[in-house]
Amino acid sequence: MTGKSAARGAPLFKVRRSRVHGRGAFAERRIRKGTRIIEYLGERVSHQEADRRYEDRGARDSHTFLFIVDARTVIDAGAGGNDARFINHSCKPNCETVMEGKRVFIEATRTIQPGEELNYDYQLGRAADDPPDVDEIYACRCGQANCRGTMLWPPKKAPRRTAARPYTARRAERAPSAKSAKNAKRGTPRKRKQAALR
Repeated sequence: MTGKSAARGAPLFKVRRSRVHGRGAFAERRIRKGTRIIEYLGERVSHQEADRRYEDRGARDSHTFLFIVDARTVIDAGAGGNDARFINHSCKPNCETVMEGKRVFIEATRTIQPGEELNYDYQLGRAADDPPDVDEIYACRCGQANCRGTMLWPPKKAPRRTAARPYTARRAERAPSAKSAKNAKRGTPRKRKQAALR
């Protein structure tokens, strides 16, 4: 499997086993900063259809081929996708995703050397109904010095320390909203990758 440059027809990358996760995309030759490497392709479906397709997967399954296009549309690279789906996440990426006219492209943010694994920050969104161990489920294994430990965005904030007070009123627990109750019945919606707009 290879990603090919439109300009030269020569392979830019090859898909093979990755130490980060499953299979990954590795540069076959030098890729200059700013190079548009590949378009993220797959079937375009609604968010509801994406949830339906993946609702039977276990809650601890962190694998996702879903990419947000807009409020109505998701690209499911698990159906008719190309090799872009094998580009792994990193907290210090060498690529970025760019949205142009409802199309998602992966571009090099710096010069990438042959043999180097291609990666971008998935920035998987957090949701109010995520399980307490969601950061463990979507753990990052990029190995970078600045690794935030999760593919989720924004990074989890450390709890603030406050001065002890003699008395604090206890907060009343809120009943779950209708939306949370619905999600609890059918499971948490699948996480989706997000692209930067240009």
